[in-house]
Amino acid sequence: MTRTASNTALAISPQVGSIDAYMQGVNSIPVLTAEEEKSLAERLFYQEDLDAAQRLIMSHLRFVVHIAKSYSGYGLPQADLIQEGNVGLMKAVKRFDPSVGVRLVSFAVHWIKAEIHEFVLKNWRIVKVATTKAQRKLFFNLRKNKKRLGWFNNDEVNAVANDLGVTSAEVLEMESRMSSQDQAFDLSADDDDQSPNFSPAQYLEDTNSDLAEQVAGTQWEEHANTRLLHAIKTLDERSQDIIMARWLDDGNKMTLQELAAKYSVSAERVRQLEKNAMKKLKQAMGEL
Repeated sequence: MTRTASNTALAISPQVGSIDAYMQGVNSIPVLTAEEEKSLAERLFYQEDLDAAQRLIMSHLRFVVHIAKSYSGYGLPQADLIQEGNVGLMKAVKRFDPSVGVRLVSFAVHWIKAEIHEFVLKNWRIVKVATTKAQRKLFFNLRKNKKRLGWFNNDEVNAVANDLGVTSAEVLEMESRMSSQDQAFDLSADDDDQSPNFSPAQYLEDTNSDLAEQVAGTQWEEHANTRLLHAIKTLDERSQDIIMARWLDDGNKMTLQELAAKYSVSAERVRQLEKNAMKKLKQAMGEL
């Protein structure tokens, strides 16, 4: 699977073109239904079908982009975060067991986050010290001007600021960054639930949204829409038109009076037809 997975990632890599074009490309790839995903996963798991692996990877690239966005506030290129997440996705696809009974996206979230976490961890120190060209220049100049250990006094801060052409606040901020110690990414082994300790691993990611929950919601909405369309087809042509015009046409919904004029009946008759049609729809959707 390694060869196919690598070619898949390179085919629409965020490094090839603009990040917006990449996102547009992966969002255009259809999401697999539960049945399609299970069939492909079984072909890969039991038959080592590389074409199935490629389809599984391609259809889940959009979720990697979604996860990578939640790590965008740390001075690291979005394309790099996505690339690392793609590596995690490929590892997840390789290890996915379709007999477990969960969707691939729920299983893959752990692997995608693990790769992104590892990437951020390797770059944690440089991100903390200097994230812009101006900050890096100040960092190196400040190290050259700092002749001793310990904090600058006010006169030294002002002198360095004048020499480097920056504000005293910028000097103090950079000195604080340079003097701080690296923090462990994960909690140590002796930490427990009762400890008031924190680590970057606990707050690095934006946890305001649950990807698996969002995917499940989207899939349920698509399923419900499909059932509704099938149910509408069980109605007669006039009832279909009334339901579409009254409830499903976002652009130009018709009133009872307009439909009454269209079918040369009273508005009350249209209301009755609408009520009967809605009752039939509920019954049809319950049977699907």
